[in-house]
Amino acid sequence: MLEPVMYEGGVYKHNQIIELVEDLGGYIIQKNVMQTDVVLLMLVPLNDMDIVEEKARELLGKLTRAPLTGTEIATVAPTLAYHHLPHLDCDVAEFLRKKGAKTNMVGLARGVGKRICQLSAYERDLINEHDLAVFILGNYEHCIIEKSKRLYEGIEVPIVVTGAPELKLEDVPNATAYVGSFGRILHHMRHSEELRTLDKLADVIGKVLDNVRQEIAKDPPSVAPPRIKKEIEEQIPEIIDSLHPLPITLQMNGARVKLPYEEYHEKLENIQFVEGMSMKDVAQVLPSKMRNFVLIRARPKSETGFVI
Repeated sequence: MLEPVMYEGGVYKHNQIIELVEDLGGYIIQKNVMQTDVVLLMLVPLNDMDIVEEKARELLGKLTRAPLTGTEIATVAPTLAYHHLPHLDCDVAEFLRKKGAKTNMVGLARGVGKRICQLSAYERDLINEHDLAVFILGNYEHCIIEKSKRLYEGIEVPIVVTGAPELKLEDVPNATAYVGSFGRILHHMRHSEELRTLDKLADVIGKVLDNVRQEIAKDPPSVAPPRIKKEIEEQIPEIIDSLHPLPITLQMNGARVKLPYEEYHEKLENIQFVEGMSMKDVAQVLPSKMRNFVLIRARPKSETGFVI
C-alpha cells in the first residue's frame, strides 16, 4: 500500500527526498515552492516509511501523514446564493486544499427548503465522480435531519455533513459522518476555535477516506492512479500546455484528465504500459460530467486478474 504523506522543509537539497521516494516506487503528487520553503505531497510505500522519515530528519524537514492527498472532494452548498453563505463553503474548500485534497464547489439548483430540496440527475452524477462529498448545511437541527432524508438519494460516495448543532450520526440519515459547530457563519473562519473546527472536519474526512482505502485494498485497482498520471504525462504531451489547475487530478480509484473527451479519449485508451497492456485493458476511459473532461476509472483486480 502507498501511504499519503506531506513533506515540509527547505528548498536546499529537497531533490534528494524526491529521488528517494521515486526510487522506492512511490510518487510525487504535487510540489509547491514558496521562496525558501517547499511542500511535497507524496505517496510512499508503507514498508519504506522509515527510510523516508530518516531522510526527512537528515534534511531538517517535517514529514506528516496527509490522508487527503490524492483525493478529489466535492463541497456541496444548497445554493450559491448569499442566503447560504458561500464564504463558509470557500473556507472549507480552501482548508481541505491545504490538507492535500483537490476540491470542487457544487451549488445545487434546488437545494433550498427542507420539504422541496432535491438533486438533479446531473448533480447526482457529478458528485458521484468524486471520492467524497461534504454537504455544508445550516443552523437548524430539524432542517438538517429532514434534508438528510432525501437530499442524498443516489449518491454512492461517502457523505460528510456539517451544520451548527451538535448531532449524533444516527440523527442524520444516510450520512457517513457529521461535524457540528459550522452553520451559517457571517465571516471567514479565522479565529482559533473556528480553525480547530476545520481541523476536526479534516480529521473526520481523513478517517472516512482511510476506511475507503481499506475497502479498495481488498480488491485493488489493476493500475495505481499515480501510475496513470505518470504515463499520461509521458505519452500525452498536450497535457503540459493545459492551463487548468491540476490538469491530471488524482482520485482514489482513477483520475480526472482535463482534456476534451472527443479529441483525446482514443489516445488515452491506447496509452501503452511497459508490461505490454494498454490503458483500455486496465481502466475505463469515460466522459466526465464536469465540462468535457475525461474520467479514468481503474478496473479492479477481480475483473482483470492482475495488477501492474
